[in-house]
Amino acid sequence: MDRTQALLITTGVVAGALATLAVQRYLQSLADSSPETLKPDIRNGIEECIGNTPLIRIKSLCDLTGCEILGKAEFLEPGGSVKDRVALNIITLAETQGHLTPHTSSVIYEGTVGSTGLSLALLARARGYLAHIFMPNDQSLEKSQLLTKLGARTTLVPPAPIVDKNHFVNLARAHANSPHPPPSQGFFADQFETEANHAAHHDSTGPEIYAQTAGRIDAFICGAGTGGTLSGIAQFLKKKLPDVKIYVADPPGSGLYNKITHGVMFDIREREGTRRRQQVDTIVEGIGINRLTRNFQLALPLIDGAIRVHDPQAMAMAKWLVEKDGLFLGSSSAVNCFAAVELARRLGPGHTVVTILCDSGARHLSKFWKDMDVGGDLGMTAEDLLSAGEKKVEKDKKSDTAAVPVATTDLKLDLEDEENQSS
Repeated sequence: MDRTQALLITTGVVAGALATLAVQRYLQSLADSSPETLKPDIRNGIEECIGNTPLIRIKSLCDLTGCEILGKAEFLEPGGSVKDRVALNIITLAETQGHLTPHTSSVIYEGTVGSTGLSLALLARARGYLAHIFMPNDQSLEKSQLLTKLGARTTLVPPAPIVDKNHFVNLARAHANSPHPPPSQGFFADQFETEANHAAHHDSTGPEIYAQTAGRIDAFICGAGTGGTLSGIAQFLKKKLPDVKIYVADPPGSGLYNKITHGVMFDIREREGTRRRQQVDTIVEGIGINRLTRNFQLALPLIDGAIRVHDPQAMAMAKWLVEKDGLFLGSSSAVNCFAAVELARRLGPGHTVVTILCDSGARHLSKFWKDMDVGGDLGMTAEDLLSAGEKKVEKDKKSDTAAVPVATTDLKLDLEDEENQSS
Protein backbone atom coordinates (compact mmCIF):
# COMPACT_ATOMS: atom_id res chain seq x y z
CA MET A 1 0.00 0.00 0.00
CA ASP A 2 1.51 3.35 -0.98
CA ARG A 3 1.33 6.58 1.03
CA THR A 4 -1.57 8.04 -0.99
CA GLN A 5 -3.75 4.96 -0.50
CA ALA A 6 -2.95 4.87 3.23
CA LEU A 7 -3.89 8.54 3.53
CA LEU A 8 -7.19 7.98 1.69
CA ILE A 9 -8.11 5.03 3.91
CA THR A 10 -7.26 7.00 7.06
CA THR A 11 -9.26 9.99 5.82
CA GLY A 12 -12.24 7.73 5.11
CA VAL A 13 -12.13 6.17 8.57
CA VAL A 14 -11.90 9.57 10.26
CA ALA A 15 -14.72 10.97 8.10
CA GLY A 16 -16.90 7.99 8.96
CA ALA A 17 -16.24 8.38 12.68
CA LEU A 18 -17.03 12.10 12.56
CA ALA A 19 -20.24 11.49 10.62
CA THR A 20 -21.36 8.87 13.16
CA LEU A 21 -20.62 11.27 16.02
CA ALA A 22 -22.57 14.06 14.30
CA VAL A 23 -25.60 11.81 13.81
CA GLN A 24 -25.47 10.68 17.45
CA ARG A 25 -25.35 14.28 18.66
CA TYR A 26 -28.22 15.26 16.36
CA LEU A 27 -30.39 12.38 17.61
CA GLN A 28 -29.58 13.26 21.20
CA SER A 29 -30.57 16.88 20.56
CA LEU A 30 -33.92 15.69 19.20
CA ALA A 31 -34.47 13.48 22.22
CA ASP A 32 -33.79 16.42 24.52
CA SER A 33 -36.06 18.81 22.58
CA SER A 34 -39.49 19.89 23.72
CA PRO A 35 -42.50 19.57 21.34
CA GLU A 36 -42.60 23.38 20.97
CA THR A 37 -39.15 23.49 19.37
CA LEU A 38 -39.62 20.60 16.93
CA LYS A 39 -40.85 21.07 13.36
CA PRO A 40 -43.05 18.35 11.81
CA ASP A 41 -41.42 16.34 9.03
CA ILE A 42 -44.34 14.55 7.38
CA ARG A 43 -44.47 13.58 3.71
CA ASN A 44 -47.77 14.05 1.87
CA GLY A 45 -48.09 10.64 0.24
CA ILE A 46 -45.52 8.34 -1.28
CA GLU A 47 -44.73 10.87 -4.03
CA GLU A 48 -42.95 13.12 -1.52
CA CYS A 49 -40.72 10.23 -0.43
CA ILE A 50 -39.02 10.10 -3.83
CA GLY A 51 -35.53 11.54 -4.19
CA ASN A 52 -32.84 12.73 -1.77
CA THR A 53 -31.32 9.26 -1.57
CA PRO A 54 -27.97 8.81 0.22
CA LEU A 55 -24.66 8.91 -1.61
CA ILE A 56 -22.75 5.90 -0.29
CA ARG A 57 -18.98 5.60 -0.07
CA ILE A 58 -18.35 2.03 -1.24
CA LYS A 59 -15.50 1.27 1.13
CA SER A 60 -14.11 -1.88 -0.48
CA LEU A 61 -13.88 -0.26 -3.91
CA CYS A 62 -12.25 2.84 -2.44
CA ASP A 63 -9.63 0.65 -0.75
CA LEU A 64 -9.13 -1.30 -3.97
CA THR A 65 -8.51 1.72 -6.20
CA GLY A 66 -7.25 4.51 -3.95
CA CYS A 67 -10.13 6.63 -5.28
CA GLU A 68 -13.40 7.75 -3.76
CA ILE A 69 -16.06 5.58 -5.43
CA LEU A 70 -19.52 6.78 -4.49
CA GLY A 71 -22.86 5.16 -5.28
CA LYS A 72 -26.17 7.03 -5.40
CA ALA A 73 -28.46 4.65 -3.46
CA GLU A 74 -31.49 4.68 -5.76
CA PHE A 75 -32.43 1.18 -4.59
CA LEU A 76 -33.75 2.94 -1.45
CA GLU A 77 -36.47 4.77 -3.40
CA PRO A 78 -40.07 3.87 -2.36
CA GLY A 79 -40.55 1.82 -5.54
CA GLY A 80 -37.10 0.29 -5.22
CA SER A 81 -35.31 1.87 -8.17
CA VAL A 82 -34.01 4.97 -9.91
CA LYS A 83 -37.10 4.86 -12.15
CA ASP A 84 -39.31 6.31 -9.39
CA ARG A 85 -38.01 9.79 -10.27
CA VAL A 86 -38.84 9.34 -13.94
CA ALA A 87 -42.28 7.86 -13.35
CA LEU A 88 -43.26 10.70 -11.03
CA ASN A 89 -42.07 13.34 -13.50
CA ILE A 90 -43.85 11.65 -16.43
CA ILE A 91 -47.16 11.58 -14.56
CA THR A 92 -46.78 15.12 -13.18
CA LEU A 93 -45.99 16.54 -16.62
CA ALA A 94 -48.90 14.64 -18.20
CA GLU A 95 -51.28 16.08 -15.60
CA THR A 96 -49.95 19.59 -16.18
CA GLN A 97 -50.42 19.24 -19.95
CA GLY A 98 -53.95 17.83 -19.56
CA HIS A 99 -53.14 14.31 -20.81
CA LEU A 100 -54.13 12.72 -17.50
CA THR A 101 -56.83 13.54 -14.96
CA PRO A 102 -56.78 11.76 -11.57
CA HIS A 103 -59.59 9.41 -10.56
CA THR A 104 -61.12 9.06 -14.03
CA SER A 105 -60.16 5.38 -14.54
CA SER A 106 -57.50 6.58 -16.97
CA VAL A 107 -54.82 4.07 -17.90
CA ILE A 108 -51.06 4.65 -18.13
CA TYR A 109 -49.44 2.38 -20.72
CA GLU A 110 -45.72 1.65 -20.95
CA GLY A 111 -43.32 -0.75 -22.60
CA THR A 112 -40.52 -1.59 -20.18
CA VAL A 113 -38.16 -4.35 -19.07
CA GLY A 114 -39.56 -3.93 -15.58
CA SER A 115 -38.34 -1.16 -13.28
CA THR A 116 -40.15 1.76 -14.94
CA GLY A 117 -43.29 -0.34 -15.03
CA LEU A 118 -43.05 -1.03 -11.31
CA SER A 119 -42.58 2.66 -10.53
CA LEU A 120 -45.48 3.64 -12.78
CA ALA A 121 -47.73 0.97 -11.26
CA LEU A 122 -46.98 2.20 -7.75
CA LEU A 123 -47.50 5.87 -8.53
CA ALA A 124 -50.51 5.24 -10.76
CA ARG A 125 -52.38 3.85 -7.77
CA ALA A 126 -51.23 6.73 -5.59
CA ARG A 127 -52.52 9.28 -8.12
CA GLY A 128 -55.77 7.57 -9.05
CA TYR A 129 -54.86 5.76 -12.28
CA LEU A 130 -54.50 2.23 -13.59
CA ALA A 131 -51.36 0.88 -15.24
CA HIS A 132 -51.00 -1.53 -18.17
CA ILE A 133 -47.42 -2.68 -18.65
CA PHE A 134 -46.00 -4.49 -21.68
CA MET A 135 -42.66 -6.23 -21.17
CA PRO A 136 -40.51 -8.92 -22.83
CA ASN A 137 -41.17 -12.44 -21.56
CA ASP A 138 -37.47 -13.13 -20.91
CA GLN A 139 -37.10 -10.77 -17.96
CA SER A 140 -36.75 -11.92 -14.35
CA LEU A 141 -39.95 -13.45 -12.99
CA GLU A 142 -39.98 -11.22 -9.91
CA LYS A 143 -40.74 -8.13 -11.96
CA SER A 144 -43.94 -9.44 -13.54
CA GLN A 145 -45.03 -10.88 -10.18
CA LEU A 146 -44.49 -7.54 -8.47
CA LEU A 147 -46.42 -5.71 -11.18
CA THR A 148 -49.40 -7.97 -10.59
CA LYS A 149 -49.24 -7.42 -6.83
CA LEU A 150 -49.19 -3.66 -7.44
CA GLY A 151 -52.45 -3.94 -9.36
CA ALA A 152 -51.05 -3.41 -12.84
CA ARG A 153 -52.24 -5.32 -15.83
CA THR A 154 -49.19 -7.04 -17.31
CA THR A 155 -48.80 -8.31 -20.87
CA LEU A 156 -45.68 -10.41 -21.56
CA VAL A 157 -44.58 -10.60 -25.20
CA PRO A 158 -41.70 -12.26 -27.09
CA PRO A 159 -38.68 -9.96 -27.63
CA ALA A 160 -38.76 -8.30 -31.06
CA PRO A 161 -36.86 -5.56 -32.94
CA ILE A 162 -38.08 -2.02 -32.35
CA VAL A 163 -39.26 -1.77 -35.97
CA ASP A 164 -41.66 -4.68 -35.34
CA LYS A 165 -45.21 -3.63 -34.44
CA ASN A 166 -45.18 -6.36 -31.79
CA HIS A 167 -42.20 -4.87 -29.94
CA PHE A 168 -43.32 -4.27 -26.34
CA VAL A 169 -42.95 -0.47 -26.67
CA ASN A 170 -44.96 -0.33 -29.89
CA LEU A 171 -47.74 -2.46 -28.38
CA ALA A 172 -47.99 -0.11 -25.39
CA ARG A 173 -48.20 2.91 -27.70
CA ALA A 174 -50.91 1.28 -29.83
CA HIS A 175 -53.06 0.43 -26.81
CA ALA A 176 -52.70 3.93 -25.40
CA ASN A 177 -53.93 5.38 -28.69
CA SER A 178 -56.98 3.09 -28.84
CA PRO A 179 -60.41 4.50 -27.83
CA HIS A 180 -61.21 4.67 -24.09
CA PRO A 181 -64.69 5.24 -22.63
CA PRO A 182 -65.06 8.83 -21.31
CA PRO A 183 -63.98 10.32 -19.00
CA SER A 184 -61.04 7.90 -18.91
CA GLN A 185 -58.00 8.47 -21.11
CA GLY A 186 -55.20 6.32 -22.39
CA PHE A 187 -51.71 7.75 -21.89
CA PHE A 188 -48.45 6.39 -23.31
CA ALA A 189 -45.62 7.12 -20.86
CA ASP A 190 -42.95 6.85 -23.61
CA GLN A 191 -39.98 6.70 -21.24
CA PHE A 192 -37.44 6.26 -24.07
CA GLU A 193 -38.30 9.53 -25.82
CA THR A 194 -40.09 11.82 -23.35
CA GLU A 195 -38.33 14.92 -22.07
CA ALA A 196 -39.71 14.13 -18.61
CA ASN A 197 -37.13 11.33 -18.33
CA HIS A 198 -33.88 13.30 -18.57
CA ALA A 199 -35.50 16.33 -16.92
CA ALA A 200 -36.18 14.29 -13.77
CA HIS A 201 -32.46 13.65 -13.36
CA HIS A 202 -31.35 17.10 -14.47
CA ASP A 203 -33.65 18.69 -11.89
CA SER A 204 -33.15 16.28 -8.97
CA THR A 205 -30.49 13.55 -9.20
CA GLY A 206 -27.80 15.78 -10.68
CA PRO A 207 -28.22 18.60 -8.14
CA GLU A 208 -28.31 16.09 -5.29
CA ILE A 209 -25.02 14.50 -6.39
CA TYR A 210 -23.42 17.92 -6.79
CA ALA A 211 -24.53 19.01 -3.31
CA GLN A 212 -23.64 15.72 -1.60
CA THR A 213 -20.09 15.82 -2.98
CA ALA A 214 -19.77 19.58 -2.43
CA GLY A 215 -18.98 19.79 -6.14
CA ARG A 216 -15.88 17.61 -5.85
CA ILE A 217 -16.41 15.07 -8.64
CA ASP A 218 -13.90 13.97 -11.24
CA ALA A 219 -16.09 11.52 -13.17
CA PHE A 220 -19.61 10.16 -13.44
CA ILE A 221 -20.36 6.78 -15.02
CA CYS A 222 -23.49 4.69 -15.48
CA GLY A 223 -25.19 2.40 -17.95
CA ALA A 224 -27.87 3.56 -20.37
CA GLY A 225 -31.13 2.02 -21.49
CA THR A 226 -33.43 4.94 -22.19
CA GLY A 227 -30.43 7.23 -21.60
CA GLY A 228 -32.40 9.55 -19.31
CA THR A 229 -30.34 9.05 -16.15
CA LEU A 230 -27.08 9.58 -18.00
CA SER A 231 -28.20 12.60 -20.02
CA GLY A 232 -29.97 14.41 -17.19
CA ILE A 233 -27.10 14.05 -14.73
CA ALA A 234 -24.46 14.76 -17.39
CA GLN A 235 -26.21 17.95 -18.50
CA PHE A 236 -26.36 19.27 -14.96
CA LEU A 237 -22.83 18.28 -13.92
CA LYS A 238 -21.20 19.59 -17.12
CA LYS A 239 -22.80 23.00 -16.56
CA LYS A 240 -21.44 23.15 -13.03
CA LEU A 241 -18.16 21.29 -13.64
CA PRO A 242 -17.02 21.60 -17.28
CA ASP A 243 -14.03 19.31 -16.70
CA VAL A 244 -15.98 16.41 -15.18
CA LYS A 245 -15.65 13.20 -17.20
CA ILE A 246 -18.84 11.44 -18.33
CA TYR A 247 -18.61 7.73 -19.19
CA VAL A 248 -21.07 5.05 -20.27
CA ALA A 249 -20.98 1.53 -18.82
CA ASP A 250 -22.23 -0.88 -21.49
CA PRO A 251 -23.01 -4.64 -21.39
CA PRO A 252 -22.29 -7.14 -24.20
CA GLY A 253 -24.48 -6.93 -27.28
CA SER A 254 -25.36 -3.28 -26.78
CA GLY A 255 -24.33 -0.88 -29.53
CA LEU A 256 -23.62 2.13 -27.32
CA TYR A 257 -19.98 1.21 -26.61
CA ASN A 258 -19.17 1.07 -30.32
CA LYS A 259 -21.21 4.20 -31.07
CA ILE A 260 -19.13 6.16 -28.56
CA THR A 261 -15.79 4.47 -29.26
CA HIS A 262 -15.96 3.91 -33.03
CA GLY A 263 -18.86 6.07 -34.22
CA VAL A 264 -20.97 3.13 -35.42
CA MET A 265 -24.13 1.94 -33.67
CA PHE A 266 -23.43 -1.77 -34.10
CA ASP A 267 -22.32 -4.77 -32.10
CA ILE A 268 -20.98 -7.79 -33.97
CA ARG A 269 -22.72 -10.16 -31.53
CA GLU A 270 -26.03 -8.79 -32.81
CA ARG A 271 -25.46 -9.48 -36.50
CA GLU A 272 -27.99 -11.66 -38.27
CA GLY A 273 -27.62 -15.35 -37.53
CA THR A 274 -25.43 -14.99 -34.44
CA ARG A 275 -27.57 -13.52 -31.68
CA ARG A 276 -28.85 -15.91 -29.03
CA ARG A 277 -31.76 -13.67 -28.11
CA GLN A 278 -33.56 -10.85 -29.85
CA GLN A 279 -32.45 -7.87 -27.82
CA VAL A 280 -29.09 -7.46 -26.10
CA ASP A 281 -27.01 -10.62 -25.63
CA THR A 282 -26.37 -10.38 -21.89
CA ILE A 283 -27.76 -11.54 -18.57
CA VAL A 284 -27.89 -7.89 -17.47
CA GLU A 285 -31.30 -6.21 -17.45
CA GLY A 286 -32.27 -2.55 -17.72
CA ILE A 287 -29.29 -1.16 -19.63
CA GLY A 288 -27.89 -1.65 -23.12
CA ILE A 289 -29.70 -0.90 -26.37
CA ASN A 290 -29.17 -0.97 -30.12
CA ARG A 291 -30.83 2.26 -31.13
CA LEU A 292 -30.38 5.89 -30.23
CA THR A 293 -33.20 7.25 -28.10
CA ARG A 294 -33.94 10.95 -27.90
CA ASN A 295 -32.84 10.94 -24.26
CA PHE A 296 -29.48 9.34 -25.07
CA GLN A 297 -28.87 11.68 -28.01
CA LEU A 298 -28.93 14.60 -25.57
CA ALA A 299 -26.00 13.01 -23.74
CA LEU A 300 -23.87 12.17 -26.79
CA PRO A 301 -22.02 15.52 -27.06
CA LEU A 302 -21.16 15.33 -23.35
CA ILE A 303 -19.78 11.77 -23.23
CA ASP A 304 -16.02 11.34 -22.89
CA GLY A 305 -15.84 7.56 -23.28
CA ALA A 306 -17.36 4.15 -22.69
CA ILE A 307 -16.37 1.01 -20.79
CA ARG A 308 -17.57 -2.44 -21.76
CA VAL A 309 -18.51 -4.66 -18.80
CA HIS A 310 -18.95 -8.37 -19.49
CA ASP A 311 -21.33 -10.72 -17.72
CA PRO A 312 -18.67 -12.55 -15.63
CA GLN A 313 -17.34 -9.19 -14.45
CA ALA A 314 -20.79 -7.97 -13.43
CA MET A 315 -21.51 -11.21 -11.59
CA ALA A 316 -18.17 -11.10 -9.78
CA MET A 317 -18.82 -7.50 -8.73
CA ALA A 318 -22.30 -8.36 -7.43
CA LYS A 319 -20.84 -11.12 -5.22
CA TRP A 320 -17.96 -8.87 -4.12
CA LEU A 321 -20.30 -6.08 -2.99
CA VAL A 322 -22.35 -8.47 -0.85
CA GLU A 323 -19.27 -10.07 0.66
CA LYS A 324 -17.27 -6.90 1.30
CA ASP A 325 -19.88 -4.16 1.75
CA GLY A 326 -23.20 -5.86 2.50
CA LEU A 327 -24.68 -4.32 -0.65
CA PHE A 328 -27.14 -6.64 -2.41
CA LEU A 329 -27.65 -5.07 -5.84
CA GLY A 330 -29.12 -5.84 -9.23
CA SER A 331 -27.33 -6.50 -12.50
CA SER A 332 -27.16 -2.94 -13.84
CA SER A 333 -25.76 -1.70 -10.52
CA ALA A 334 -23.07 -4.37 -10.70
CA VAL A 335 -22.15 -3.22 -14.20
CA ASN A 336 -21.97 0.38 -13.00
CA CYS A 337 -19.71 -0.51 -10.08
CA PHE A 338 -17.32 -2.62 -12.15
CA ALA A 339 -17.08 0.19 -14.70
CA ALA A 340 -16.50 2.70 -11.90
CA VAL A 341 -13.54 0.62 -10.69
CA GLU A 342 -12.11 0.42 -14.20
CA LEU A 343 -12.51 4.16 -14.70
CA ALA A 344 -10.92 4.88 -11.30
CA ARG A 345 -7.93 2.71 -12.22
CA ARG A 346 -7.53 4.69 -15.45
CA LEU A 347 -7.72 8.03 -13.65
CA GLY A 348 -5.37 7.00 -10.86
CA PRO A 349 -5.52 7.35 -7.05
CA GLY A 350 -7.07 10.42 -5.48
CA HIS A 351 -10.00 10.92 -7.87
CA THR A 352 -13.72 10.84 -7.11
CA VAL A 353 -15.99 8.69 -9.28
CA VAL A 354 -19.78 8.65 -8.85
CA THR A 355 -22.17 6.01 -10.16
CA ILE A 356 -25.78 4.86 -9.72
CA LEU A 357 -26.93 1.93 -7.58
CA CYS A 358 -30.10 1.40 -9.60
CA ASP A 359 -32.01 -1.32 -7.78
CA SER A 360 -31.79 -4.20 -5.35
CA GLY A 361 -30.79 -7.77 -6.14
CA ALA A 362 -34.20 -8.87 -4.88
CA ARG A 363 -35.61 -8.17 -8.36
CA HIS A 364 -33.02 -10.40 -10.00
CA LEU A 365 -33.19 -13.64 -8.00
CA SER A 366 -34.57 -15.82 -10.80
CA LYS A 367 -32.11 -14.66 -13.46
CA PHE A 368 -28.96 -12.67 -12.64
CA TRP A 369 -28.60 -14.11 -9.12
CA LYS A 370 -30.03 -17.55 -9.93
CA ASP A 371 -26.73 -19.44 -10.08
CA MET A 372 -24.74 -17.25 -7.70
CA ASP A 373 -24.23 -17.83 -4.01
CA VAL A 374 -22.15 -15.94 -1.49
CA GLY A 375 -20.25 -18.33 0.75
CA GLY A 376 -19.84 -18.01 4.48
CA ASP A 377 -16.16 -17.11 4.19
CA LEU A 378 -14.68 -13.79 3.11
CA GLY A 379 -12.16 -15.26 0.74
CA MET A 380 -12.87 -13.38 -2.51
CA THR A 381 -9.74 -11.49 -3.51
CA ALA A 382 -9.17 -8.42 -5.66
CA GLU A 383 -7.62 -10.72 -8.23
CA ASP A 384 -10.82 -12.81 -8.30
CA LEU A 385 -12.79 -9.65 -9.04
CA LEU A 386 -10.53 -7.99 -11.57
CA SER A 387 -9.75 -11.16 -13.54
CA ALA A 388 -13.31 -12.53 -13.62
CA GLY A 389 -14.14 -14.42 -16.82
CA GLU A 390 -10.85 -13.54 -18.53
CA LYS A 391 -11.30 -15.92 -21.47
CA LYS A 392 -14.84 -14.72 -22.14
CA VAL A 393 -13.75 -11.10 -21.78
CA GLU A 394 -10.87 -11.51 -24.25
CA LYS A 395 -13.19 -13.17 -26.76
CA ASP A 396 -15.70 -10.33 -26.46
CA LYS A 397 -12.95 -7.73 -26.79
CA LYS A 398 -11.98 -9.28 -30.12
CA SER A 399 -15.62 -9.01 -31.19
CA ASP A 400 -15.62 -5.33 -30.25
CA THR A 401 -12.48 -4.78 -32.32
CA ALA A 402 -14.08 -6.58 -35.25
CA ALA A 403 -16.97 -4.11 -35.07
CA VAL A 404 -14.73 -1.16 -36.01
CA PRO A 405 -16.15 0.35 -39.23
CA VAL A 406 -13.99 -0.89 -42.09
CA ALA A 407 -15.84 -0.25 -45.34
CA THR A 408 -19.16 -0.89 -43.58
CA THR A 409 -20.86 2.24 -44.89
CA ASP A 410 -23.93 0.37 -46.12
CA LEU A 411 -24.36 -1.34 -42.76
CA LYS A 412 -24.05 1.98 -40.96
CA LEU A 413 -26.66 3.59 -43.18
CA ASP A 414 -29.04 0.66 -42.68
CA LEU A 415 -28.68 0.91 -38.93
CA GLU A 416 -29.19 4.66 -38.95
CA ASP A 417 -32.36 4.16 -40.97
CA GLU A 418 -33.58 1.69 -38.34
CA GLU A 419 -32.75 4.19 -35.58
CA ASN A 420 -34.75 6.90 -37.35
CA GLN A 421 -37.74 4.58 -37.71
CA SER A 422 -37.66 3.70 -34.02
CA SER A 423 -37.41 7.23 -32.62
